[in-house]
Amino acid sequence: MTTVPFAAPSATYRLQLTPGFPFAAAEAAVPYLARLGVSHLHLSPVLEAVPGSQHGYDVTDPSRVREELGGEDGLRSLSAAARAHGLGLVLDIVPNHMSASAKHNHALREVLKDGPHSPYARWFDIDWQAGGGQVLLPVLGRRIGEELAELRVEGGVLRCRDLEFPLRKGTEDKPLPELLDAQWYRLAWWRLARTELNYRRFFTISDLIGVRVEDPEVFDATHAKVLQLLDEGVADGLRVDHPDGLADPGAYLQRLHEATGGRWTVVEKILADGEQLEAGWPVAGTTGYDALRHVDGLFVDPSGAGELLGQYRRFTDAPAGRGGHWEATVRRAAYKVVTRELAAEVERLVRAVQRCTTAPERRDHAPWALRTALRELLVRMPVYRPYGTGDSVRRVLTEQAAAEARAAFEVAQEAEAVDCVRELLTGHDTDAAHAEVRARFAQTASALRAKAVEDTSCYRHTPLLSAAEVGGDPGRPALTPAEFHAFCTRMQRDWPTGGTVLSTHDTKRSADVRLAIAVLSECPERWAEFLARVTAAADHAPAPDPQLAWAAWQTAVGLGPANEERMRAVLLKHAREAGLFTSWTEPDPAYEAAVEEFADAGPSGPSLYAVSEFNRSLWSAICTNVLSAALVQLTMPGVPDLYQGSEHHHLVLVDPDNRRPVEFRESRLERLAAGRERWGLDEKKLFVTTTALRLRRELVECFGEFGSYVPLEAEGPAADHCVAFARTGPAGTVVTVATRLSLRLARAGGWRDTVLMLPPGRYVEELASGERVHEGCVRLKDVTGTWGVALLVHRA
Repeated sequence: MTTVPFAAPSATYRLQLTPGFPFAAAEAAVPYLARLGVSHLHLSPVLEAVPGSQHGYDVTDPSRVREELGGEDGLRSLSAAARAHGLGLVLDIVPNHMSASAKHNHALREVLKDGPHSPYARWFDIDWQAGGGQVLLPVLGRRIGEELAELRVEGGVLRCRDLEFPLRKGTEDKPLPELLDAQWYRLAWWRLARTELNYRRFFTISDLIGVRVEDPEVFDATHAKVLQLLDEGVADGLRVDHPDGLADPGAYLQRLHEATGGRWTVVEKILADGEQLEAGWPVAGTTGYDALRHVDGLFVDPSGAGELLGQYRRFTDAPAGRGGHWEATVRRAAYKVVTRELAAEVERLVRAVQRCTTAPERRDHAPWALRTALRELLVRMPVYRPYGTGDSVRRVLTEQAAAEARAAFEVAQEAEAVDCVRELLTGHDTDAAHAEVRARFAQTASALRAKAVEDTSCYRHTPLLSAAEVGGDPGRPALTPAEFHAFCTRMQRDWPTGGTVLSTHDTKRSADVRLAIAVLSECPERWAEFLARVTAAADHAPAPDPQLAWAAWQTAVGLGPANEERMRAVLLKHAREAGLFTSWTEPDPAYEAAVEEFADAGPSGPSLYAVSEFNRSLWSAICTNVLSAALVQLTMPGVPDLYQGSEHHHLVLVDPDNRRPVEFRESRLERLAAGRERWGLDEKKLFVTTTALRLRRELVECFGEFGSYVPLEAEGPAADHCVAFARTGPAGTVVTVATRLSLRLARAGGWRDTVLMLPPGRYVEELASGERVHEGCVRLKDVTGTWGVALLVHRA
């Protein structure tokens, strides 16, 4: 853990800036957000991006604030308004990549015009030798021969429909075929990116080109504007997007830490189960997906999740590697990604390894053997990427992984390529060639893990859809309170001002959708009966495959329910991401038509009433889950980040659903003055949120770096249903009490005589309608009331 000289936020609020929701709209929301109780606004990327971009991660010019959002004047006005209301700004930055648009990215356009001699050539991670001196641009919808009629030289540039490319000096008057060969780039069919691409990209997205921020000059050029905004007090902290993609994340973060003077910074780092954030990184912590995993796990019944898995396997009859078994599904998906989508990246890695095998002791390994060794080691990576050298890498590239990799070879002597590659990856050589091998293996591993796990397996293995989330572990969806407390204890000790999240712009389902689906783990028998009923009712338009049907009905329960247009979009995305019968790149029109027909006739059709009734039968448990998870996240160690709109009952899915603007009306806060008897879940969640946020700002030392985290254990017949902890500082103590698995709790007869011993002092219940006071040993049925949660405060 690194202590930073600047104060950490007490809570942040994520705003998705778009041309339809620019700086001015965010400024109008400032009074509402200040009253809500956060300390900082967390802005999506603000630098110049591709026109019309709905996310801003496709940066085109890091030296300018995006004009479509209101430009630098608009950002400074937003900052001034925020400061006038006691708020700061946190900026989301993208060091790993920029837009690969030759039309909009000035730096890249200069490289395409002047080639490797351009002063901007060092910005981008391009393998010029592999491309024969040209950058492959996989931007054409058809093969180049079929596009020749669309190519024309006009206004000093080469145009193809709405695309444009610069011309190398002196080539303007050449005939078209000769002109194409004379450029520093090669226009190509988009499908060639899989095998021929010679620049590093973001995952498998060829529209985003990797940036070499490991070069000090590139770092300075691409960070100057952000550093200026921090230095001049326009912004206060940073969220760093995708550090796993960088050549040396630790060195980058150290340089960033020094350049910002130690501003509060969190990194979007996905940690595998049991993996710890690198202790030497000078950051406050992660953005919080590890916290999401531990909060979600509290609300999954392990025995019920096991029953759902059995039902899922019987209902879908899915083979082990195609969704029936989590680990087998991940392995199969990893093989597909590493041999197809990331084939170009693997080939570049093979070339890097070959440059390190020229010495006699490492010579005579065939390229195919090195490629096989790399593939077999990559698919066995248990984390997104290895860090460091030597033993730290050997811990993830274990001898067991190496032995399994060797088994892929028929001849023992050829299997020695595995040992050669493993030695390069775990060695301590510091020369540039060895460093490149380690960096490119790590970069490829992170892209592979993201595509194989997040973007494929989480759509194939879905016995409990809520567990198929970024940073989650669908193979082990349930966590005990003891595991949650152990995580919180570590976080308070090592990363007390790191981020926590429940919903983000990247979560496949918002927290409230997931928490509704999680209730199914408490009643698998009711789910089975419901599924049989609605499946029979949809026989006139059955799902094109049972795995999609299962996911569709769980999605409908989570949304409770959804209209036809929304459900069509959800299911088409699900099917394409799963890639079993259709995909984004090889769509099957007949299958996709069947998906839409099923959506209309099933989850959002005649069965709409059945979905609503089933959702209503679980409503009490859903409400308890939503309020409990919200309170836990807002009061556990770390800095909570609220996604826009999530202070209310928040039922959204991934892009573009979760990037649509939300309304910020102070009248919603005024409704809290109305009688509690008229409150629905929307008002209850808003009240829990505002109350917890107010306490975080009022009793900052209880929640921050110098506070403490103390697990509290209930005693009695229902003790396992209680999650409680104390946050203590000089000003007092705050006790959180939440309910888990409330449906099962109700079936067992409620709390009965279950009690909780409070820390010393007299406690006022902040969520109660009156000032109820508790002390000593309290009965949980008296404390949690009808909401299932309590927030108790003792002021010193």
